[in-house]
Amino acid sequence: MNEVLLSLFTGFVVGMLFSAIRLPIPAPPVLSGVMGIFGIYLGSVVYQWIVNR
Repeated sequence: MNEVLLSLFTGFVVGMLFSAIRLPIPAPPVLSGVMGIFGIYLGSVVYQWIVNR
């Protein structure tokens, strides 16, 4: 849980910094991009589960 909170805090700080210096945020701008990242993670987890079986 500590790792998740640290990641959230770091992302928050980076988002604020990028906004302050007027750069585009380094993240997918739409839901489809976020879902693509989730799909990559889910595929990795499922692959590891299959390999371990």
